[in-house]
Amino acid sequence: MHVRTSFRALALAAAAGLSAATLTTAAHAETTAEDRAPTAAAPGDVVSSEPSAFHPLPGQPTNTKAWKIHYRSTTAKGTPNTVSGTVIVPQDGRTGPRPLITYAVGTVGVGDHCAPSAGFPRGTTLEANLIQQLTLRGWAVAVTDYEGLGTPGDHTYTVGRAEGHAVLDAARAAIRLPEAGLSKDSPVGIMGYSQGGQATSWAAELHGSYAPDLKVKGTATGGVPGDLMKVAAFNDGSYGSGLIFMAAIGQNAAFPELNLESYLNPTGKALIGKLRDSCVADGAVLGSFKRIKDMTTRNPLEQPDWQQRLRESQVGTRAPDAPVYLYHALADELIPYGVGKQVRADWCAKGANVEWHTIPLGEHVSGVITQSPLAAQWLADRFAGKPAKGNC
Repeated sequence: MHVRTSFRALALAAAAGLSAATLTTAAHAETTAEDRAPTAAAPGDVVSSEPSAFHPLPGQPTNTKAWKIHYRSTTAKGTPNTVSGTVIVPQDGRTGPRPLITYAVGTVGVGDHCAPSAGFPRGTTLEANLIQQLTLRGWAVAVTDYEGLGTPGDHTYTVGRAEGHAVLDAARAAIRLPEAGLSKDSPVGIMGYSQGGQATSWAAELHGSYAPDLKVKGTATGGVPGDLMKVAAFNDGSYGSGLIFMAAIGQNAAFPELNLESYLNPTGKALIGKLRDSCVADGAVLGSFKRIKDMTTRNPLEQPDWQQRLRESQVGTRAPDAPVYLYHALADELIPYGVGKQVRADWCAKGANVEWHTIPLGEHVSGVITQSPLAAQWLADRFAGKPAKGNC
């Protein structure tokens, strides 16, 4: 089934089961006025904010307020950058520290117009229905756009450290946004799938060293592309081959010395040019069945510098310091089941508290739809102070 069609159909079904009696009408106008912070010296500081809107489907009202933000974060090389994102807060009269989810979306593409913040006001962000499950629980949600997705430069797609920084700093920015009404004591959950699974896994691993100020209670992550070399080999020439070439764009964006252009033949340059302005929802990313050898004069993945950078994005090299709910579909057609299972093995070997779930039926996209309610309940239990029971 085509990803666009299957995801949209399943998301619509999820929305139908969730909405009805739980939503109240609220209209939130967009504005271009920016509330610029005087300084943004530290990771997670808000650079600018403006009112936005959160619509899971076109025109669907929600009892929330939303703001588009730009915030300070850190590149994979450790230098300061600015990332965009969205903060969504239910308007339910709740007092006291409200739980906050920092949510990382799956692959949307590398064109700026693919950014989640661009789609929320229009009701076109694919995972908005899943995010709505969280706001209906009374949780605030921060959704990063990732580095370079909606901000200048190419999106650093599949660069784990950059993604992990962006996820953690989105939570910091939400807490530091005065209008959101959150607290530094707000319990934080980390959640994502696919690309978001890589990003949240990295966030979980980096939390203790990079953002120990966040009160992270747990991470729910699935469909994790833990080993990019294995994922590339699996997808070369197949339905998901477009992901390989987007990953090449992303790695080159973070590490320009890789010099992607020097490896491309004219056909490859045309493909890369097209992907730079494409979204998964456009149908331009998946289903291309392209082979690396047909797009290049020599394979960059056979070069030591490319291999080293891809290894640097591997998941499982350090143990998360909070419990993890980890899941993967047995029949995943984009990210091999064995890759996700290896993440579990690596984390368990390092003493992490991991609750692992195999999804016996379904493919990559349906995996996140079926597991999201269970993952959200797992996070609710962490927020309630219940002990996590790993199954390493």
